[in-house]
Amino acid sequence: MTELNLHTQRQLNAYATPKRGPSPSFWRGQRVLVTGHTGFKGSWLCAWLHLMGAEVHGLALHPEANSHFERAQTAAFLASDTRADIQSSQAIDQAIKTCQPDMVLHLAAQALVRPGYDDPLGTFNTNALGTANVLQACRQAQKLKSVVIVTTDKCYRNEGQPWPYRETDALGGHDPYSASKACAELIAASFRSSFFKHEDSAKIATARAGNVIGGGDVCRDRLLPDLFRSIDRKEPLQLRHPEAIRPWQHVLDALCGYLILAQALAESEATGVAYNFGPSNETLWSVGQVAHQALAAWGAATATQHTGQDSVRAESACLRLDSSLAQLDLQWQPALDTEQAIAWTVEWEIAVRKAIAPRQITLEQIERLMAGWKASDVA
Repeated sequence: MTELNLHTQRQLNAYATPKRGPSPSFWRGQRVLVTGHTGFKGSWLCAWLHLMGAEVHGLALHPEANSHFERAQTAAFLASDTRADIQSSQAIDQAIKTCQPDMVLHLAAQALVRPGYDDPLGTFNTNALGTANVLQACRQAQKLKSVVIVTTDKCYRNEGQPWPYRETDALGGHDPYSASKACAELIAASFRSSFFKHEDSAKIATARAGNVIGGGDVCRDRLLPDLFRSIDRKEPLQLRHPEAIRPWQHVLDALCGYLILAQALAESEATGVAYNFGPSNETLWSVGQVAHQALAAWGAATATQHTGQDSVRAESACLRLDSSLAQLDLQWQPALDTEQAIAWTVEWEIAVRKAIAPRQITLEQIERLMAGWKASDVA
């Protein structure tokens, strides 16, 4: 399909088989509301749900120009496509009443650290109040089985500890974005214990993923989208903090965790209320290493430059996640290591630059991942 070097091609094909994947037999016919469906992760999620036979309803703001949502023609996967702000409780209420979902996957958010500094009130209103609006509306959903609230690895209080974050570690946040996501965690816990505590109530859990990468991401201030723009423009890539360690993972690995969690909640199999979904911690990858690996996979000659970190808008030096709870309780584990995740991302970006339809390469990558599970799991 794409003209990648031999080493990268092996990384595309030689990936580990996860213990468990989302079951199409479970998702077929389920009514699913995805908030944030026009965003990067939300668009990929809608494609996967549609592929498994779910009835997908979306609620989100309008997509960014040239987004994955637009390029992959994600609207065609939807039973309904509502454009509204989750800060509007009326819009959420109406979407829930109209959809009457079996499951809600709440991804809508202001999802970046640096814009949180520029608009702290908007960030808190979207990530905290918006989450409360979604959960309040869910109280009126009569058929609802499960709700997954997607937060972030940055919801933890960062005190420079040497171990990966565990779900029992303290929540916090030195910047508005991180603090707003910690607030979302507390709001979810409050609604769960106050309004969803009965045996027949919908089950609620939060999902904390790391730095997600994948084809079609166009956000500013994200490493690989910035790198691909630099390649297109034949300009050096500016790196603020090349030594920073992050839990890099492919978008499909994170989404796999969300889907498995939603299913496990609906079937009363999940015992936890919050789950980390991160890469293996056997190999730690810095910002600079990821950038150079992506350039090598592409075969590009773009240079990198260290611009220096913004002292006012400081970023954490090291973020890692302990995903053992998800592995033990949900039988989830990442299918792709960091090198493979980079290779799949580069494959997608090269493919669309060679006039392969974004929709085609998106569905092909989802199907390739699903093929890694046993036939009994995907029947």
